[in-house]
Amino acid sequence: MKKFKKLEGWGNMERKTNVKLVTISVFVATFMTAIEGTIVSTAMPTIVGSLHGMEIMNWVFSIYLLTNAMLTPIYGKLADKIGRKPIFLIGIIIFIIGSSLCGLAQNMITLIIARAIQGIGAGAIMPVALTILADIYSIDKRAKMLGLNSAAWGIASIFGPLAGGFIVDTIGWHWIFFINVPIGLVLMGLIAYFLVEPKREKSKVPMDILGSVQLMFVLLTLLLGFQLIGDVGFDLKVFLCLGASVLFFISFIFVEKRAKDPVIDLLLFKNSTFVIVNIVAALISGFLMGVEVYIPMWMQGVLGKSAAIGGLVLAPMSILWMVGSFIASHLMEKYSTKKVISIGLSITLLGGIFLVLVPATVSFIWFFAISSVLGVGFGITITTTTVTAQSSVEPSEMGVATSFNTLARTIGQTLMVSVFGVIINAVTTSELAKSSLKVDPDVMNQLVNPHTANTISADLLTPLRGMLYSGLHNVYLVGIFLIIAAIVLNAAVKKR
Repeated sequence: MKKFKKLEGWGNMERKTNVKLVTISVFVATFMTAIEGTIVSTAMPTIVGSLHGMEIMNWVFSIYLLTNAMLTPIYGKLADKIGRKPIFLIGIIIFIIGSSLCGLAQNMITLIIARAIQGIGAGAIMPVALTILADIYSIDKRAKMLGLNSAAWGIASIFGPLAGGFIVDTIGWHWIFFINVPIGLVLMGLIAYFLVEPKREKSKVPMDILGSVQLMFVLLTLLLGFQLIGDVGFDLKVFLCLGASVLFFISFIFVEKRAKDPVIDLLLFKNSTFVIVNIVAALISGFLMGVEVYIPMWMQGVLGKSAAIGGLVLAPMSILWMVGSFIASHLMEKYSTKKVISIGLSITLLGGIFLVLVPATVSFIWFFAISSVLGVGFGITITTTTVTAQSSVEPSEMGVATSFNTLARTIGQTLMVSVFGVIINAVTTSELAKSSLKVDPDVMNQLVNPHTANTISADLLTPLRGMLYSGLHNVYLVGIFLIIAAIVLNAAVKKR
């Protein structure tokens, strides 16, 4: 007989949720979303080389993160109002559709649109999955589940780069997106059958539609402003976008203060610990994008390695991230969360310093060590900030706190992948303009694609790789400042 357990506080139900199998389905969701990030990062140099779009490459990541961020709080509210299961299943369906369209894309614009659809679906998957875990496990067991969830993420992240490199080098990059379809279908079956929810009474409090729409416009105009800086420089369009973002934000605050059921409860921002740890999480998540997106480009564009090697060097980070999560759980039993976060940030800073100091000609073997250090740092930091964000609020606000923590990390990734794209495009364009090389600017697309790099004449390879290295060096210099800012902010957190 299978053992079943009902959700605490949900009343008596004829059928009961199978906790073990629902937990497995949450891990599958984590696996699917984690593999999406690592497998695409590994294949991106080949994709942009094939579709000729290095100048808009960052939009492939930005649009996914943007639509994800825009929908996360809305899905959270809908999950509270109509149930976890329907929202979770809707998210998976949209994600599968977006993945299929990505695989069918024949140009960068189509790929970016498909990634937007993918992001809309992903916006429901992780926050609702974590909310389901919070529903079926008590607080004392929840930390262990986060650790195991990180293990699922680690397994996916190891498999992702290796599979991504292998798929790109054999059957083509289109198939890195199609892999999500069977995983998503299995996940839908598990959740649809084994997660049992009670019928919910229709809420008499209206959904905060106005606040939700305004939040979308805040994020949209902010990201667009950052993107335009890289495309056209600081012109009128940029200032209009950033100015509109500020106005939308002010209007959003005004609306939320009067909303009966706000999409984000503003009272949370009176809690300084909650605010600071979420900013720290956003900063470190932003730096993480610089690692995941540009280390594969370093391997392929600067060192001339295959896509498989580009993904392989990220594998230690995935393994040690899982280890870092378990280290964090043990450290939090002995020390304050403030001290544990400091330890994690210090280790992450060490990895960032290595990235800044290594020369362009360094052997790719060194990146295994750097990736390992970063994995431990990220694992400790992200896990501890999540637990701190949850424990710094009342139990009744746990769902909102978890949703906002996810949103903060997504916003950090969304903004920083745009900033890093601006930096590397500006530096490589400037270096090309100052050089005496008479080459088409599209040569950088050829350089980062291992399949076309060998078509570049040998006398051009060294200077072009030097230009790309210069852009990557500046990316990681900015990353160092993000970590330092996180360390300073964490010092302001009250000891817990």
